[in-house]
Amino acid sequence: MTPTFSAATRACALAQLAQFIPHAGSAYAKHRNLHRPGHPHVSQLSPYLRSRLLTEAEVIRAARDAHGDSAETFVAEVLWRAYWKGWLEIRPHVWRETQAGVAASLARLDRDRTLAHTYEAACTGQTGIDGFDHWARDLTATGYLHNHQRMCFASIWLYTLHLPWQLGADFFLRHLLDGDPASNTLSWRWVAGLHTPGKQYLAQAEVITTLSDGRYWPKGLAQRVFPVAAPPSPVPGPCPQGGLWNRNLPTALLLHEDDLSPDWLLQAGLRPLSTAFLLAPGARSPRPVSPLIGDFLRRAVTDCSRRLAADLSTLHGPVQGPGAVDALVAWARQSGAVQIVTPFAPVGPVASLLASLDTRLAAENIRLVRAMRPYDAALWPHATQGFFRFHQTARHLIQQGLV
Repeated sequence: MTPTFSAATRACALAQLAQFIPHAGSAYAKHRNLHRPGHPHVSQLSPYLRSRLLTEAEVIRAARDAHGDSAETFVAEVLWRAYWKGWLEIRPHVWRETQAGVAASLARLDRDRTLAHTYEAACTGQTGIDGFDHWARDLTATGYLHNHQRMCFASIWLYTLHLPWQLGADFFLRHLLDGDPASNTLSWRWVAGLHTPGKQYLAQAEVITTLSDGRYWPKGLAQRVFPVAAPPSPVPGPCPQGGLWNRNLPTALLLHEDDLSPDWLLQAGLRPLSTAFLLAPGARSPRPVSPLIGDFLRRAVTDCSRRLAADLSTLHGPVQGPGAVDALVAWARQSGAVQIVTPFAPVGPVASLLASLDTRLAAENIRLVRAMRPYDAALWPHATQGFFRFHQTARHLIQQGLV
C-alpha cells in the first residue's frame, strides 16, 4: 500500500522533497523502475507538483544543487510534465478529441455487455491478472500509482483486455491525485502508439516479475501490439502567452487547483482586494471522481489560505460544482475589482471553466488576466516535436539559469 498523501500542505511537500533529494542522483537512475512496497526509489512528489504546492523549478534546482549532472535522469522526469503540458497547449484539439472518445466509449458500454463486464473487472481489480489487479485496487485506495506500473497497466488495459484507451485515461484521471489532462492523456496516447508513430509499449510478464522482485507473476499477457485507430496528431499551433495585469487597478485574485501557490504573484506586487478559490475535480470525468481528489484539494486550499492569510485579504470559497461560474461572477462583482488575476490554467477542465468565466466577466466590464509562470512561458513553446529535442533545449535553459 502506498502513501495516502493526507497532509496536502507545502510544508509536507518540502519535507518529502528533502527526504528524497539524497536519492535523486545515480541511485534514482538505477532503481526508479523497481516496483517495491512504499516506492522508496521515486520521489512521490507528483500530487504536490500537480497543484503546485511545490513547483517544478524548485525541485529541479534542489536536485541539481545536490547532484549536478548525476541528477539528469530525475530532472528529465520532472521536465516531462512541462513537455506534455506544452505539447497539449499547442494542440488543444487532442484534448477535445479524447473527451469525445471517452463519451463514445462510455456509450459503447451500454450496448456491449461483454465490454462492460471487462471494464468493470479492470476498474475494480478483478481480472485475474496478477499485478494489474493489485495496481487497480491500490490506485483507487490511495490515489497514487508508480510511473512504471502506470505504463504496464495501460498496456495490459489496451492490448490484453482490449479496452478503449480513452476509458483507461479517464479511469486514471478520476482516481490519480496527480492526474492532469496533459500528462495523463498523452502518456496513454504514447502507450497506444499515437504520440510517436510506430512506437507502442507492450508490457512483458518477465519484466514485471523482475522489477517487482517476484511479487507479481502475470499470466496471459498479450504478446504483440495492434494498431490503434486515431486521426494523426495535429500540426502545432501558436503557444498561448500569459496576460499582463495593471498594478494601478483594483484587483482580485482567483486561485484554482492547477496552481495553489501564488507567492510569485505576491512577490511581483499583487495586492488583491479579495481572493477566491476554484476547484473542479468533478469536471475531470463524466463518471464519479474519487473523493480522495476533492479531499486533497480542499486541504491544499486550506493550507494556502493559512500560509498566505496576511497577503490574500478577504477569502472566498472554495467554489465548485455546476454553479461555480455564477458564484465567481457574483464574487467578482462584489469585490469591487475591475480585473481578476488568475494563474494560467493549462488545457483541461479548469481552463474550460475560466473561458466561460472570462465571457461572463467581460459583460460586467471586468477583465480576467491569466498570468503565466516564467517556467511555463520559457518551456512550453519548445514542445513542438519529440521529447529529445525539447529536453536538449530545456537543459540549455536550465544551465543558463533561465528556468
